[in-house]
Amino acid sequence: MQNVNKSVLFELINHKLNLQIMKKLVLIITVAIFGFTATAQDFRAGFNVGLPTGDAGDFYTFNLGVDLSYMWNVSETFDAGLVAGYSHFMGDEIMGFEIDDAGFLPIGAAGRFAASEQFSIGADLGYAVGISPDGNDGGFYYRPVLGYDLSESMQLTASYRGVSVDGGEFSSITLGLNFAL
Repeated sequence: MQNVNKSVLFELINHKLNLQIMKKLVLIITVAIFGFTATAQDFRAGFNVGLPTGDAGDFYTFNLGVDLSYMWNVSETFDAGLVAGYSHFMGDEIMGFEIDDAGFLPIGAAGRFAASEQFSIGADLGYAVGISPDGNDGGFYYRPVLGYDLSESMQLTASYRGVSVDGGEFSSITLGLNFAL
């Protein structure tokens, strides 16, 4: 019984430390981007919710994420820029065993093509740093995305997020909102 209590306590402490690390990373990225783009008109922040698919769908129940991006107008219909964020996969319980949550810090390049006045299509490519659990080394990050402008400062997005890791893949279908800052 004492081993079980130590195990539960260790998991709670580990989870709390992972959340603290995540908060610090998001704060550092936010401060850095604001520092470089305080007057930028193409700075965006957003959030998304998703359902894990593929390998991740077998062990994870839900996906939450936040994104920060800075886009430059390359032409009238094409923007290119940088993206960073945090993606959190919530572990499932399988046959009485709790699967640890998994967290990633995707950092990459982005491209968006304005297909019409309100619709855009694009992709993010880069590397997702593994944040949690221990042993998560991260991997190649990709995200094809569709956007629909709800207003001049708000966009509805639908995307497929994927992180190719050694021995599998963390992927999800997401729906989110982006806000111009």
